[in-house]
Amino acid sequence: METNFIDLAKKRRSIYALGRNVKLSTDELTDLIKTNMKQAPTPFNNQTTRAVILFGDSHEKLWDIVINRLKQEVPDEAAFARTAAKINNFKAAFGTILFYTETKTVKEFEDNFPLYADNFQDWSEQAQGNAQHSVWTSLAENGLGANLQHYNPLIDDEVRAAFNIPASWRLRAEMDFGSIEAPAGDKEYMADDDRFLVFK
Repeated sequence: METNFIDLAKKRRSIYALGRNVKLSTDELTDLIKTNMKQAPTPFNNQTTRAVILFGDSHEKLWDIVINRLKQEVPDEAAFARTAAKINNFKAAFGTILFYTETKTVKEFEDNFPLYADNFQDWSEQAQGNAQHSVWTSLAENGLGANLQHYNPLIDDEVRAAFNIPASWRLRAEMDFGSIEAPAGDKEYMADDDRFLVFK
């Protein structure tokens, strides 16, 4: 049995200590992200996933938006200091991918396939998972770490204005990535008997 994919899956961990010691160029990383998203499956091949790829000042601008927005929500100074420190860790990474869903396409498929209309929102989320896991694993294959954040919808309006995002794109997640400055800790797993049913 081949286990190359399993080995890669084990390398894909949530890495929070990220840096900018990255050998791949921004063009190479952009191509890697694009290719993985294009190859990730979507229902009916409807290709609802979208991405905004941020490097340099644009990457830092995104996390400044997050900090400024959270400051409005966390009035306690001590609590905000802890929050800001966490966000600055994301800002210290090399880049960020904003994962979006094209809601116009979802609506079109709901209208065109009424029998399955109730499913297309859920299926678009599954498409997001496919794209995110594919990109994340490919980054890990290339020795890079990443983690996935969800400050949407809190930051949606500010990010849309800052980067001229189409109104029909709905933000689903933010993935910061970069060099691995410290490894992930041990991962715990629930008991297989509680997770899987196998019938032979």
